[in-house]
Amino acid sequence: MQEDTKYLVARLLPVVLLNVAAGFWFADVQAGGPWVLRNLLPLATLVLLSYLTLRRGRGRWSGAGMRMPLGTLGFAVPALGLAVYLHYAYAVNLNDMFSDAEFPDRVFRYLPAYTLVAGGIGFAIGWIVGRNV
Repeated sequence: MQEDTKYLVARLLPVVLLNVAAGFWFADVQAGGPWVLRNLLPLATLVLLSYLTLRRGRGRWSGAGMRMPLGTLGFAVPALGLAVYLHYAYAVNLNDMFSDAEFPDRVFRYLPAYTLVAGGIGFAIGWIVGRNV
């Protein structure tokens, strides 16, 4: 195995494991509902962005500058944060947020679109900041 590939796999593994754990938790919270696969899309996008960042940096997060690492971080914070927060809120019915809703699980129907848009905005902000670093 080449040195760059070894570093790439070693640095990508925690991201993949975190996303797999979050994916299983999302499926558990949604109780296998119809939108589980759709809610895994932001997680898969984060893994892909992380892979592209490490590939571009030859196995290092900042090997090719700071644009991609900050863009990836900018995507991860709002996308993963919003998805995890809403799954947590649904799981514990935070402040009776879902108790009066007729179809409370429908929050997961459009959640991937919201998280991808928020992540895209975060990626753009991180990309711009990384360009100026």
